[in-house]
Amino acid sequence: MITTTRRDEHARTARRLGLSGCDWRALGTSAQLVVTDVEALPAARAAVERVLADIDLAASRFRADSELSRLNAAAGSWVEISPLFAAALRIAVDAARWTGGLVDPTVGDALIRLGYDRTFATVPAVAGPLNVVATAAPGWQHIEVEEGRARVPAGTRIDLGATAKAYAADLAAATAANAAGCGALVSLGGDIAVAGEPPAEGWPVAIEDVTDLSLPADTGAPVVTIRAGGLATSSTRARRWQRGGVELHHLIDPRSGTPAASPWRTVSVTASTCVLANTASTAAVILGAAAPGWLRDRGFHARLVATGGACTYVNDWPVP
Repeated sequence: MITTTRRDEHARTARRLGLSGCDWRALGTSAQLVVTDVEALPAARAAVERVLADIDLAASRFRADSELSRLNAAAGSWVEISPLFAAALRIAVDAARWTGGLVDPTVGDALIRLGYDRTFATVPAVAGPLNVVATAAPGWQHIEVEEGRARVPAGTRIDLGATAKAYAADLAAATAANAAGCGALVSLGGDIAVAGEPPAEGWPVAIEDVTDLSLPADTGAPVVTIRAGGLATSSTRARRWQRGGVELHHLIDPRSGTPAASPWRTVSVTASTCVLANTASTAAVILGAAAPGWLRDRGFHARLVATGGACTYVNDWPVP
């Protein structure tokens, strides 16, 4: 279950619960760590930083030395991989299978063709028109993962943006809680996971709905409280750019190879893990009008914000 409160109560709640935190940049986004024991913060942060460094080296599309880059460049040959990267690949394949291909890691080539070919901070916000033929993603079924090795067909490029960051949040929260011996919350650009003993009143989490994630928080946005698992928000409002006057964003519909034309600008979902929450929220954006029913039938609690700002609440997500 989740509960909701006003944002102006958020900071007071955190102080009353004795929560302590820090934030920094990692994986091309904002990273935040909050713990229930202030003295445990250094140990927890060190644990989180190790996890994020390992995930970056394994799954970054923007590092030439990453395992993902080596796999994409192997032109159909088998590549030796670490257990961590194997887990990340299997999670991505499972997400694709579970969503019927709505969340598919083989959209890497589509993102590159549309201009998202480098870390987003260095992607030009506005540039000239593109000469692109839209094609469906090759499909997750072509990814082969075995013990200690993986292979994708020549010309297929993997992007793990829909699952690797959420996996990192789950893994980092569990590692931090174990290292610090207390409750821990990890947020990576809105992908949130909690582990360990939660605060007495649960973890207060602000739900953002802004275009630029570096801007001050929207004071009218809701704050929900969770006690376990994960919460993720997928949005078409962040990571946007223009080519030839056409607005583009990073949530690719694998069926077309183009940015999802969705009635939803933001979808937030809570689930037993951050990976599951983020998979569901991403699938909902891509699915479009059928998303509320799809989420409801699968037992997710969710908040969907339409492009015009109207909110739809699914299952037990609290209505203000």
